[in-house]
Amino acid sequence: MDTSNPAVFVNAELLRMHVGRRVRAVIQVLRSDGGGSVIGKSTDEQQLVVKGHPSGPLSTFVEVIGIADSNQSIQAEIWTNFGDALDTACYNNVCQLANGDFKHLFI
Repeated sequence: MDTSNPAVFVNAELLRMHVGRRVRAVIQVLRSDGGGSVIGKSTDEQQLVVKGHPSGPLSTFVEVIGIADSNQSIQAEIWTNFGDALDTACYNNVCQLANGDFKHLFI
């Protein structure tokens, strides 16, 4: 596993703390504008814009890894389909842990 450039687990609330850094987030895909942006709902129920071009069709839930370019958008480098069902509350708790007292456990 490459640990030279780790991606911080974020939801929409935490994204604003990491602008300019490499992040990872899971979104529920709401729509794609066809021009290189996907509108999604973060695990904390807030809207995020993911910029970039996925390599294929997207499932309902997608993890994106990329650079937080604003407090509401990510320039995606990697898109990973997470399927059509996901416990978003659980993932949201992981984001909180990864940015709180236990962040040392998350590279």
